[in-house]
Amino acid sequence: MRRSIGTTAVVAALAFVATACGSDGDEAGGGGADGELSGTVTFWDTSNETEAEVFEAVARDFENMHPGVTVDYVNVGFDDAQNRFKNAAAANEAPDVMRTEVAWVADFASLGYLYPLDGTAAVENQEDFLDEAWTSTQYEGETYAVPQVTDTLALFYNKSLLTEAGVEVPQSLDEIEQSQAAFEDIGTTPLYVRGDDPYWFLPFLYGEGGDMVDAEAHEVTIDDEAGVAAFSRMQELVDSGAAITDTSDGWENMMSAFADGDVAMMINGPWAIADATAALGEDLGVAAVPAGGQAQAAPLGGWDYGVYAGTPDADASFEFVRYMSSAETQARITGELSLLPTRASVYEEPSVAGNEMVQFFKPAVDVAHERPWIPQAQSLFEPLQISIEAMLTGSASPEEAAGDTGDAYRELLEDWQ
Repeated sequence: MRRSIGTTAVVAALAFVATACGSDGDEAGGGGADGELSGTVTFWDTSNETEAEVFEAVARDFENMHPGVTVDYVNVGFDDAQNRFKNAAAANEAPDVMRTEVAWVADFASLGYLYPLDGTAAVENQEDFLDEAWTSTQYEGETYAVPQVTDTLALFYNKSLLTEAGVEVPQSLDEIEQSQAAFEDIGTTPLYVRGDDPYWFLPFLYGEGGDMVDAEAHEVTIDDEAGVAAFSRMQELVDSGAAITDTSDGWENMMSAFADGDVAMMINGPWAIADATAALGEDLGVAAVPAGGQAQAAPLGGWDYGVYAGTPDADASFEFVRYMSSAETQARITGELSLLPTRASVYEEPSVAGNEMVQFFKPAVDVAHERPWIPQAQSLFEPLQISIEAMLTGSASPEEAAGDTGDAYRELLEDWQ
């Protein structure tokens, strides 16, 4: 049974101090009497099917390195992982280590579900982490996670279809809309726009100079002029025939349409490189997201490792996170999956420096738009998705969609008032 964590992570911090000061290598803290690591590390991995095989293999290697530690690897679906972890933590049954989306860290930390990691073995060579990736691990001045991979969105395109249509790689959404006739002549559509996931809406929002909220000023901004322009731009692309969309099963539909040549372009992230390369081979090209009316910008995303505040084998959990986020492990994962490392030193490794996709995405991450690292960050997506679906299915105008989202945000963030 896991020990109770109370209502704040202070309890976990005190437990760590007690373990660190013990003289007998308390086994409950993950160390055996001989100083060797021992215990069980339950690891919830939220990676997709393509990535999971690699992450599990890496986790098994840690187990082989530490015979006294058992790694209980569990792959959990992304869609319900956030609430599943919170429910498990509330019942003191959470996994020891969680692969958490960057926007979830502040949420989990605010509830006292994550171990504060400053001064633990989990944080190694902190200065080597990219600043953009490190920001998501912080909550109220403390470190509650360690970066695993970072990402942003980019434009994936079919080189052969662009050549056949006589179209250059577009730099803006206007150029995509203007290319509709050329692609129609060869029997395809320029772009797939995901209408079922609001994360894919953010390049439209940032491209018009907007944002969901201003976290520093405690103001909702989704329904200002820039926000309305973003909703309008998405709708215009679909209405013009320059884009197709779907408000359900968007990932499967997008990947199939791109692989089959039904669309020439899609907006996607590094996690799709392996599947897109398998589908198109050398025909796959990647470029920066097309600009909106004000800017060329995509959201900063990625994944971190968090340690459950009630973990009974803290030393083993810390060491597992250190290993999984180490430069050596990140280089291996990058080599096998082309995911973006969070350590600056890894980009200097020959195998990484020669990876074309990684070298494109790294500059994109450097200028990606940082999201609001607030406990309610992930909750901002649900009302946004409802409004996007309402607009795309014709039951709301862009102005109404923006306004409804803003109203929902103000209710969600009522403590800002």
